[in-house]
Amino acid sequence: MTDSQGMPNYPGDQPNQPGGQPNYPGGQPGGYQPGPPPSNNLVWAILTTLFCCLPFGVVSIVQAAKVNGLWAQGQTAAAQEASDSAKKWAIISAVVGVAWIVLVVILSIAGVFTFGTGTTSY
Repeated sequence: MTDSQGMPNYPGDQPNQPGGQPNYPGGQPGGYQPGPPPSNNLVWAILTTLFCCLPFGVVSIVQAAKVNGLWAQGQTAAAQEASDSAKKWAIISAVVGVAWIVLVVILSIAGVFTFGTGTTSY
């Protein structure tokens, strides 16, 4: 008996056949996954942690660190969810960091921050 390419079939080649390999939901555990793994967004997570907003950036790094491990375990949906979460937290960190910088600049121009330039009268 041969397959569509003329190669002989052996017992155990076909899933769910006597002596065959079982079907695993979500693919073979730790095996080949269809398509490339999702981006882990780790670079953006690190940059936003350093230059924008530390707390949200750390959350982004934690989510980014999960992506490759989940992908290797065959959990493609969880890996994509962790990738999306890492991206979301990196964006939140960037927005909060830029808003903070804009606020400080506006308050500095308004004269709220006067460091050592004030005169005191006794």
